[in-house]
Amino acid sequence: MQVIGLIGGMSWKSSAEYYRLINEEVRTRLGGLHSARCLLWSFDFADIEILQRLDRWDEAAALMVDAAQRLERGGADFLVIATNTMHIAAPQVQAATSLPLLHIADPTAERIKAAGLRRVGLLGTAFTMEQDFYKGRLAREHGLEVLVPESRDRATVHRIIYSELVQGQIHETSRLAYREAIVRLVERGAEAIILGCTEIMLLIGQEDSPVPLYDTTGLHAEAAVARALGIHKVEEK
Repeated sequence: MQVIGLIGGMSWKSSAEYYRLINEEVRTRLGGLHSARCLLWSFDFADIEILQRLDRWDEAAALMVDAAQRLERGGADFLVIATNTMHIAAPQVQAATSLPLLHIADPTAERIKAAGLRRVGLLGTAFTMEQDFYKGRLAREHGLEVLVPESRDRATVHRIIYSELVQGQIHETSRLAYREAIVRLVERGAEAIILGCTEIMLLIGQEDSPVPLYDTTGLHAEAAVARALGIHKVEEK
């Protein structure tokens, strides 16, 4: 089993889910008392959030590179960035280490394509929904058409992530707001919805959507285990 190098703490709530999901997947595949071999570098998210808010992405990327290099020195065999938004620094991280990086968008896109879907709605932070580093990868490398919410829904989705979900707060009013945003994306033609922030799965599930939901947290964790165990194709579930 390879050692998974997790760059986490963005937020610790979703990183805890990664740890749980990865270990449960290893136990499912190997049985018995098996669990994952992994290293975790966990940020103080307040430091990252300040840099995000002030648009100081180069400094944030430098911190990500430092974390990746620490994991490489610690013996990780490949890297997993346990957040969607900070994949904005994926090129710098990949260039700064010799370790492969398992990009969060790829297992999600592969599962969507396997289902025969092409037009998807994307929920996430404003950075993920509005910048090109994520939806551009989905379009250029996977041929998906990506729809994002209108500006008011984008602001609501972003606010709920930072003011509630990263702090472990779950409110029914926020669940309703997400449901409404999903419905509006479906009305515009979305065949599926990508939960493109690793905290969103804490708030909503398939019962909240009229179309399939693709949870990047779960799919990324599953793909990490598949890679660690040398399984080159993640099975349909």
